[in-house]
Amino acid sequence: MTVIFVTSSGTEIGKTYVSALLTRQLRKKGVPVRAIKPVVSGLDETTFPESDPAALLAAMDEDVVYENAARVSHWRFRAALSPDMAARREGATIPFEELVGHCVEAAGKDDPLLIEGVGGVAVPLDDTHTVLDWMQALEAHVFISPLLVVGSYLGTISHTLTALESLRARKLDPRAIVVSETPGSEVSFEETVETIARFAGGTPVIALPRGGEADLAALYPL
Repeated sequence: MTVIFVTSSGTEIGKTYVSALLTRQLRKKGVPVRAIKPVVSGLDETTFPESDPAALLAAMDEDVVYENAARVSHWRFRAALSPDMAARREGATIPFEELVGHCVEAAGKDDPLLIEGVGGVAVPLDDTHTVLDWMQALEAHVFISPLLVVGSYLGTISHTLTALESLRARKLDPRAIVVSETPGSEVSFEETVETIARFAGGTPVIALPRGGEADLAALYPL
């Protein structure tokens, strides 16, 4: 089983844009990839049309209606906060073992499977687990091929290299780093990409202009 896990150095970086783009590209090549985002916060019927689950449904050519949100996101919370905080607001929790099992089961049904994470690599899911723990636990059951999405804002180089080292410390070396251009950033996009590549230790670095495309499917010859 192959699982592409799209993670990031932070939130509002471009994970969903990259996840949807990669899903469309793979399906265009005849790869029946399915995309899920098991945990999402900031979602209700009003926000759904512009939400991450809606973007993933569209990428899979499925009906983009609120009733289908559960096909993509099993744990959905209204508050636009970290998952642990958003769940707590609703008197709920995200059962960690159930989350991992949910993903393993989905991978067994749909090979390959794309999982979009939530927030950055160190975002808390509950009182003791982060996204890194989720990825590491999943790796014990299926083959994980991480894709790290980062921005081009001032400060992203440190955030990117910190996220990269955190992934490598868990033996989750990413297939590539995608630098998604940050709107309104006064930092040179090209120089940012070049600098990240210089410190990435051999991990491929891909420049993705905002609203543009890159051949991400070539990273995953499934």
